[in-house]
Amino acid sequence: MKDILNDLDKAFENRIRLGIMSALVVNDFLDFNSLKELLGVTDGNLASHLKSLEKKEYINFTKEFLGRKPNTKYFSTDTGKEAFKKHINAIEQLLN
Repeated sequence: MKDILNDLDKAFENRIRLGIMSALVVNDFLDFNSLKELLGVTDGNLASHLKSLEKKEYINFTKEFLGRKPNTKYFSTDTGKEAFKKHINAIEQLLN
């Protein structure tokens, strides 16, 4: 049981960060506005959670311009995918 608890990652304890990773693991990438709409959060709230996941190197981003408007695309890293899968597997084991 203790081994299972060690596999839980504090980075995913927050529902917004859990939602961000859930969305990014199943999609190649999502832009900022798509994530904001999907999760129903404010710009500032989303930005702070994205920054937290970036610091852990679980997600990364690219910036580009569409016409004159900036567009930031986020994607999960291999490290992030691995950590997320480990976290989800630990939750599944706890439920069983």
